[in-house]
Amino acid sequence: AINQFFTAAQQPPHLRALFPIVPMADSYRDIVMTGGQVNTAFIPMWLGLVTGAGLVPPSDTAADPVRASGVLMGHLGGALAFQGRTLAATTLGGDEAYDGPFHRLRSPIEVIDRVRVPAFIVGGLHDIFQRGEPLLYEALRRRGVTAKLLIGPWTHGDFGSGLPADGVPALDQIALRWFDHYLKGMDTRVDAIPDVTQYLLGRERYEVQPDWPHPRLTVQRLYLRAAGALTPQRPAPDEPADRMLQHPLNGACSGSTNQWLIGALGSTPCARDNRLTELGEITYTTAPMTREMVINGPIAAHLWVQTTAREAVVSVRVTEVAPDGTSTELTAGLLAASFRAVDRSRSRIIGGAVLQPWHPFTRASVEPVTPGEPMLLQVEIFPTSAVIRPGHRLRIAVGPSDFPHAASPVPQLLGQAGGIVTILHDAAHPSHVVLPVVPR
Repeated sequence: AINQFFTAAQQPPHLRALFPIVPMADSYRDIVMTGGQVNTAFIPMWLGLVTGAGLVPPSDTAADPVRASGVLMGHLGGALAFQGRTLAATTLGGDEAYDGPFHRLRSPIEVIDRVRVPAFIVGGLHDIFQRGEPLLYEALRRRGVTAKLLIGPWTHGDFGSGLPADGVPALDQIALRWFDHYLKGMDTRVDAIPDVTQYLLGRERYEVQPDWPHPRLTVQRLYLRAAGALTPQRPAPDEPADRMLQHPLNGACSGSTNQWLIGALGSTPCARDNRLTELGEITYTTAPMTREMVINGPIAAHLWVQTTAREAVVSVRVTEVAPDGTSTELTAGLLAASFRAVDRSRSRIIGGAVLQPWHPFTRASVEPVTPGEPMLLQVEIFPTSAVIRPGHRLRIAVGPSDFPHAASPVPQLLGQAGGIVTILHDAAHPSHVVLPVVPR
């Protein structure tokens, strides 16, 4: 899927259409360094797979052990030169730990303006490229390029499962219809395919919407309050703060772990209930809903924090809490405090609220963390499509890390050591989340 976009950007004359299934958009923000944290779940697993496969000498050397050994050593040298050096540089805080030429060269969103052929993009609400798939669609549509978007309830390991359902055919049938039209000139009525079809978590079905983001989207602020409440009302002047120990090992039993290990947790309780992970987090929960709340799009957490150390990391999870207490993760985000700078010109701002903050993540954008000084962290939370049903509650869980998905580069980690992070939520520091709400 990634290669399809890079190929299309070269504008070869005979290319007629794309059908990218689970494509990446932004190498840095989507997967490798989300929130300024090293992806320690998927990336090592993927690098191990491709490196191991790449070491195998070609079959025509099987009868010549000497040549095979030479090829193997050559491949090993190449792996150490690229994979080994890149992992070391990222982990130790080298250039690859910041956004720049290395990541931009590998990011389809950087060349999307040169793509001119119709594209049918398939994504997943729990895919490792969950953030970027709708952004690619949006970028194409903004330039008038024909594009369709289908997002299912999938991880990176089970995309297309459960289809056909709710009028959505199997992926191969959609692809045949797409290519028969653009390659063979057959009238398969591709114009009748909805522009955007998304699975709605909570309603557990596919639904059609006019575009992405939803054109009727409005923002709603919910404020973090004392005693773990989450309300539309702003906090009082004297509300006490909450504190947590900064450490790198929170989050193993969570929906995030299942997502970044491409569905490895399967049907285990950790894949669908975050309560064990929430024991190490500070949670803020609404009252039971009296009517449906439909959330559709990216989410932002605007958190006022301070720390006793010289670095801090916050993980923010959005969950739906059932009447029996089950806390199902819908989506999540995280951010290192030193990367808190926001470029408003590239952020998504709706109704005066920053709904999707854009952080530069460059060396030049790094801001020092002063112990005891309040800081506003605007955390990008990846987009979702979900309904909070009557009788259910919405929860925001703030934690110190998202292990094993992500870990801080060594310089960041040393700066966090022994830190106590304080979450402020008073009138002067109104920590809140901004939600993309659409009409029922």
